[in-house]
Amino acid sequence: MTSNISLKRTLGLPQMVLYGLGTTIGAGIYALIGELAGISGYMAPAGFLVASMMAGVTALSFAELASRFPRAAGASLYIKQGLGSAKLALAAGLLVALAGIVSSAALINAFTGYLGEFIEVHRFSAILTTALAIGALAIWGIAESVFIAALITLIEIGGLFLIIFYSAPVLVELPERLPELLPGSNLNNWSVIYAGALLAFYAFIGFEDMVDVAEEIKDVQRNLPRAIIITLVITTVLYMTIMIAAILAIPPEQLAQEKAPLVALYQHLSNDQSIIIGLIGMFAIINGALIQTIMASRVLYGLSSRGHIHSSFSQVHHFTRTPIIATVIVIICIFSFAIFGQLNTLAEATSFIMLIIFSLVNLSLWRIKSREESKPDNIFTVPSWSPVVGFFVSTGFVLSQVFYLFF
Repeated sequence: MTSNISLKRTLGLPQMVLYGLGTTIGAGIYALIGELAGISGYMAPAGFLVASMMAGVTALSFAELASRFPRAAGASLYIKQGLGSAKLALAAGLLVALAGIVSSAALINAFTGYLGEFIEVHRFSAILTTALAIGALAIWGIAESVFIAALITLIEIGGLFLIIFYSAPVLVELPERLPELLPGSNLNNWSVIYAGALLAFYAFIGFEDMVDVAEEIKDVQRNLPRAIIITLVITTVLYMTIMIAAILAIPPEQLAQEKAPLVALYQHLSNDQSIIIGLIGMFAIINGALIQTIMASRVLYGLSSRGHIHSSFSQVHHFTRTPIIATVIVIICIFSFAIFGQLNTLAEATSFIMLIIFSLVNLSLWRIKSREESKPDNIFTVPSWSPVVGFFVSTGFVLSQVFYLFF
């Protein structure tokens, strides 16, 4: 290993879109639709739509900043450039890495729980084996690990398309039943849409992970912003279609009682007790853990390469062209959190950390744009109001979580 070897640019636009879909769609949709149906009822699709717009403004901020500063540990760099504080930038970078580690630990916990439904497993052994397998894939090489992540993502999306295929008879009813899904002027409908959007917002988190492999993307200033936007559009269409099919096929109050709502929806639509959707859900969970591991190791690499943390974290192996030391440290931390942490606590901590980062990143872009006298050439840009809206949306979520925690 040597610090003189750089990461290898091997990822094109298609791989990055699949990488983004793998971390954004992930396991969320396989469990979230039941909870959302319980909160918003027939207004759940509208809740997803509002959430996509709320997440979209922050995704656009990441897209512009990725085009301006195409480096690993992107959020840390963006905050340094926008707010001018090296300490705040370092803290932000470490928080992003921590969020990836905690998220991966939560997903490994979920995976072993799912696995226990099919075969008898010892929790410690299952978590250790899963963490080591993920670490080995992440170390193997970025092209290889992203290829596997992309392949699993295609399986995930295939599962969703299978559900949509069986949903055709109920989706045909949409024009007739559309008034049930529209809020109109009823203020109560708008309140449950907002409540649902607060939950659905977390299903769109994941686009921020894409910027942390910026140094491994070909034609990064062009491909990365496009990949972020395409990922968000595809995710929104899939979520909306699945949610509409679910509440047209199964009453929301019944859907909310299902422990595995997508499995229940598939069985209801197909009259098939096959475990295929459950297995695909397991793939989705482990795929998210792999991508979070890659992201966290690249954040540590990026911080190290800019001199913020010890230089050993930026050492790249001459054969795999991956930051092995950073990846090993990440896996050790993931294993520790997975063994001692609780799933719900880990998931909530991840969301809270990322919302703080979102607020700082949006504020940073606004500061950068406000200092400029003219628009830079050859980069992706968004309107000046976009990061302002993103800042208030993200900060609003942070404050609402603090209020819920303490009051």
